[in-house]
Amino acid sequence: MFNAQYFRTFITLVETGSFTHTARKLEMTQPGVSQHIRKLEQYLERSLLNRQGRKFSLTSAGRRCYDYSIKLFAEHTQFMHSLDDDSPDSGECRVASPSSVGLMFYPFTLGYQQQHPGLTVSYSFAYNSEIVQDVLAGRFDLGIVTEPVKHPDLNFELWHQEPLCLVVPADFAGNSLNELMALGFMNYADGVNNASALLRANFTGEFRSMSHFPQQGFTNDIGMVLDAVARGLGFTVVSRTVLETSPWQRQVREMPLTEAVYENLYIVTRDNAEVPRRYEQLLGEFRLQRRNTLYGYADAPDSFDNMDFDRMV
Repeated sequence: MFNAQYFRTFITLVETGSFTHTARKLEMTQPGVSQHIRKLEQYLERSLLNRQGRKFSLTSAGRRCYDYSIKLFAEHTQFMHSLDDDSPDSGECRVASPSSVGLMFYPFTLGYQQQHPGLTVSYSFAYNSEIVQDVLAGRFDLGIVTEPVKHPDLNFELWHQEPLCLVVPADFAGNSLNELMALGFMNYADGVNNASALLRANFTGEFRSMSHFPQQGFTNDIGMVLDAVARGLGFTVVSRTVLETSPWQRQVREMPLTEAVYENLYIVTRDNAEVPRRYEQLLGEFRLQRRNTLYGYADAPDSFDNMDFDRMV
């Protein structure tokens, strides 16, 4: 007999790689986990695991079963959410984004949820590659990423642009590329790419490569990189959302530049998926607030005018 719980147990076992961790995560006994796997193998009439003591690997049937299980639960979750698609004020919003936008967008979603008690928000901070995989697997209805990728089952739409800021210690008096080079660079996951884009646009003819800048340190948490800058350890380049939400705003300053450069933010969804109306309202209100804060309605950069926002969701 088909039993969805057996498939759920199998997914968890594959993703944790451990019967013990699976039992703990699902609040089961370890023999109970083993029984679910045996029942699933009996139902499919196939061996799913190659067992080597406490370790295991997937058989060919096991790999196909895992892929099917992910698809099965993604479709089930999508169906459950589709029941609330017509309501902009109720249902679950499952979103993932990098910290660069999430530091501001996640608190906004909490305030939005307070205004709309029928909504629940499940939010994950992750890197672009993880977000793409989670959306593809159906763990999130949509993600926000800074780089689109080519994939036949995914759709990317440019949603918003945040200005990049060159951030230096508050007492830094320099304004030249050489003085920045002497200060050194504080890096994070997208730091080199963002710094390269901003410096190349503003120091044309002088800037060559970030490899010429001494790297003073690295953190995988963009929310913490301004701590290092505040301590005088170097400069960095982050989106304005990071600067505006940082607890070290008073210990750093934005170095004025003439050419604006933006971090592009894309919405990624499964191809041909109908995104519920609640996302359209949530994303639209945040974008409207940011545009008003950053530019005023008349002062948005030209690139905003060419975006088809109404097609976004």
